Amino acid sequence: MKITIITVCYNSAATLEKTILSVANQTYKNIEYIVVDGNSNEGTLELIKKHEDKISKWISEPDHGLYDAMNKGLALATGDLIGILNSDDTFYSSTVIAEIA
Repeated sequence: MKITIITVCYNSAATLEKTILSVANQTYKNIEYIVVDGNSNEGTLELIKKHEDKISKWISEPDHGLYDAMNKGLALATGDLIGILNSDDTFYSSTVIAEIA
């Protein structure tokens, strides 16, 4: 089963790296990870590019708020199960997705 995790962000350079690594460090490997950035201007885009190898798809463009960004992520998603992980959140362990898959 493919699991899609979507993270939406805007000016989240201070917290996004922990979120990305939390997804990347999952023991379950059939994960599609999508990051939707609202055209940040303080280093978020550079952080996304730094971890591009851990992200399946990403976009950075203006949006009309949180729910518009989530809908953009959902439109890109191809997983059997879709979850949202906010840009300042992390999974509590590296086996969270394996436990639900």
